[in-house]
Amino acid sequence: MSKRPLVLLDVDGVLNPARRHTLRLRRHQCVVDGQAYTVLLNARHGHKLSALARDTGAELAWATTWEEQANLQIAPRIGLPPLPVIAVNGDPGSRAGEHFKTRHVAEYVAGRPFVWFDDSLGTPDWQYLMDHPGVGEFLLVAVDPGTGLTDEHIAQARDWLTAGAVPRLDDAATLDP
Repeated sequence: MSKRPLVLLDVDGVLNPARRHTLRLRRHQCVVDGQAYTVLLNARHGHKLSALARDTGAELAWATTWEEQANLQIAPRIGLPPLPVIAVNGDPGSRAGEHFKTRHVAEYVAGRPFVWFDDSLGTPDWQYLMDHPGVGEFLLVAVDPGTGLTDEHIAQARDWLTAGAVPRLDDAATLDP
């Protein structure tokens, strides 16, 4: 089994921010299971994420409700190859206030260090991952869904991956009251 670090990617709120069209974001129409969706994507994200993975020896993977559709609808539009997919749908319940994807991520990482870019993570997710057997070092990067993924987020991940830091929640994360 590989011990390469992982970089986990969400789509909505991270690669597809909830904001108006800008010069850096291009509008795309996607059809998933007969349902049309409009997404705003930055074509530069693919290159930046690929460089992050290459420079740090990490592997990119999807941690999104888009699941395999991320490979079909998102990856080609931002210049990423097909990536491994963490199956996260089908179990929407929470056990301790954590996001429903967190349990699936904990099982998938199998001790590998990872950075997770998501707009829905907070203290319960961090605590769940800290307490879960088999989860090693990690960094949760809280992305503002209105802005989406920024160069600062990528730099933070790069710094963490190259420094071998300990598990932590992004300092900028909005913590639950």
